[in-house]
Amino acid sequence: MHRLIIDCDPGHDDAIALILAHRHADVVGITSVSGNAPLTRTTANALMVTALLGVDTPVVSGAARPLVGEPIHAAAVHGESGLGGVDRIAHQRTTAGDDAVAYLLDVAESDITVVAVGPLTNLAHAIDRDPTWVKRIAGISIMGGSTDVGNATRVAEFNIFADPEAAARVFESGAEITMCGLNLTHQFQTSDALAERLRDADTPKATFAAQIFDYLHDRMETFIGQRASAMHDPCAVLAITHPHLLVTQPRAVAVELAGTLTRGMTVVDQRVGRRRDQANAKVAYRIDAERAWEVVMESLDAGPGSS
Repeated sequence: MHRLIIDCDPGHDDAIALILAHRHADVVGITSVSGNAPLTRTTANALMVTALLGVDTPVVSGAARPLVGEPIHAAAVHGESGLGGVDRIAHQRTTAGDDAVAYLLDVAESDITVVAVGPLTNLAHAIDRDPTWVKRIAGISIMGGSTDVGNATRVAEFNIFADPEAAARVFESGAEITMCGLNLTHQFQTSDALAERLRDADTPKATFAAQIFDYLHDRMETFIGQRASAMHDPCAVLAITHPHLLVTQPRAVAVELAGTLTRGMTVVDQRVGRRRDQANAKVAYRIDAERAWEVVMESLDAGPGSS
């Protein structure tokens, strides 16, 4: 079983990713970062998911702001709490610490993969503190970036745009990186039919997930007129736990830091015939969405044979 640290900013899709990871991997720890919501809220949301699951996975809070500039958040999508539309779960859990960087460095082992599904600030700080850290872990699976369209801007995806300097340091670090960008995650869409399956399952996990799907569908219907939402962050988990469901290609990825219109863009070299030994990431291009949804739905108590 894969051993994972989930670096996250919950976030609706982060919550689903955490549930999926706990079902199909040994989650060593969770580190939180400012992103979809301020750090206090993303940390609280991570703790709440562990309460939902009844697990004692340590949650360590991390960076409250990017390396440069002011924090940006995604309240328009996720709500002010980061988990809009979801019933809060009462619990007495507290964090295991407030220095995510020290935690990442301390627990690093060669069989641990960091699944990073928020801004990459914590990881950049870890690299700054110890550049050898990336060689002491198995790798980093990132939900971030895109080979084409953005969402925070025309060309920049939110997690990268929220801290481009951090993302640049991670991609330049020599880590074994898998990048699951918007070009991939937009292939992995929720639906009202999936939400109905979750409601029918009627378990705590399924009900929690149904509330997430319903909320996101309402938001997307307002924004783009469709009741479906890309379920981004679980893709970065599946890239490690179920890699056969994704198609990746080695690519050279750089993060634009100075462009007037392109700051935060992941510039992916997709030219034919480029040398593979110049690649610094495996970029995911396709996902078997039908099979991937069955894996995710099973983890949410709504798969075939679930009761």
